[in-house]
Amino acid sequence: MTVAFISHSDCGRHDTGWSHPEHVGRIRAVTRALRNDWELMLRIDHREGRHATADDLALAHDPAYIASVRDAAAQGGARFDADTVASEGSWDAATAGAGCVLDGIDLTVAGGARAFCAVRPPGHHALRAHAMGFCLFGNVAVGAHYARARHGLRRILIVDWDVHHGNGTQALVQECEDIRFVSMHQWPWYPGTGAADDRGPRETVWNVPLPGGLPAARYVKAFLEAVDAATAGWTPELVLISAGFDSLNGDPLGGFTLEMDDVATLTREMVARAVTWCNGHVVSALEGGYNPDRVGEASAVHMRALEGE
Repeated sequence: MTVAFISHSDCGRHDTGWSHPEHVGRIRAVTRALRNDWELMLRIDHREGRHATADDLALAHDPAYIASVRDAAAQGGARFDADTVASEGSWDAATAGAGCVLDGIDLTVAGGARAFCAVRPPGHHALRAHAMGFCLFGNVAVGAHYARARHGLRRILIVDWDVHHGNGTQALVQECEDIRFVSMHQWPWYPGTGAADDRGPRETVWNVPLPGGLPAARYVKAFLEAVDAATAGWTPELVLISAGFDSLNGDPLGGFTLEMDDVATLTREMVARAVTWCNGHVVSALEGGYNPDRVGEASAVHMRALEGE
């Protein structure tokens, strides 16, 4: 199946400064990796996404908080917490990041392609009314609610292999009994949430907390076992992936040991399951990953595996 590569130039306008781990070099590394892989670059469908509207964002976020992010950017920037900042361009970047995911969902549901959305800022720590952990809006969580509101889908599976727990995603979807969330993450690690016994109020959450430094195969096995447990007797109509590449070996903010072959395995396994569940409808969005060259390489590996290769 064709893979759409969806991004937006405005994602580069979120200026955190080069000393911040989540800087513009991360997304530039993805496009550089594509330029260096001509066969892949010629096969994939390059698209510029749209900006999410305030109404789109309000599917998951408090309208007053949405307005506060817009106002912070209009005033030249702000610091939301010790780790999370906004610049003059952050509103455009954050709405473009969420909008790319929504475009990916539109495209995939229409049967056109699977999609990888190379976006920043990331989203899986953003809460309903607060920025957190480099994240302003919950790109994937907004996408899940959008798929239900816009396309009438009911059963959405979100999987997250970022090295940090997707606490924001969990908070934004756990009240919906038809959205299931699987997060594998390093424990104990930032943000300190995601215990194995935290199943959410409707028991629709599968948290997989693991220590750093394990053999990579242990992480892959534990993640896929959790996915299979989450979908036992329940068939998703859409799969959303929070593709955090800080789970790779050597990332400066993580202690997992995954390598490129493991990224390919995780992606292929999710695609194979999605083909059985929902005609292969998969949309992936970049989350963490703080070694830019590794993020670029992993993104290319991920897109190749999304093709079904």
